[in-house]
Amino acid sequence: MAKKTGTLIKEARTGAGFTQEELARKISGLTASDISKAERGEKDLTQDQLKKIAKACGVTQSSLLNAEKTTAKKSTAKKTVTAAKKTTAAAKKTASSTSSLKLTAAEKQLVELYRKAEKEDKEKVMKILKGEDSSILDIIGSLLS
Repeated sequence: MAKKTGTLIKEARTGAGFTQEELARKISGLTASDISKAERGEKDLTQDQLKKIAKACGVTQSSLLNAEKTTAKKSTAKKTVTAAKKTTAAAKKTASSTSSLKLTAAEKQLVELYRKAEKEDKEKVMKILKGEDSSILDIIGSLLS
């Protein structure tokens, strides 16, 4: 596994506030030792494991998967190098914003509810948060149902 992917895994994990042990418990078939080795670039993880790590840590799957794919193809073409730089920059931005943002349990629950909400409800929530709409009771009711 590429060192870059391992670094992204560590940034996503620490940004989500997980220890290696806590993350390993969320990913079937992985131990804390496996995660440690992957973060150091000493162990290859499957795409499925990378997807599960991304989901558990709240980062995009592509930020980890694309980093792995582009690293493997690094020497093939200039376009691949450019794509890798863009992917890395996006992943670092996601990971750094995630790592600098600590969420409470209530905030994490709100994020999970938002992610499960329908597009229309998400738009209403954004209007309320921006102060453009005050019909909060309708939103809360639809999110909780």
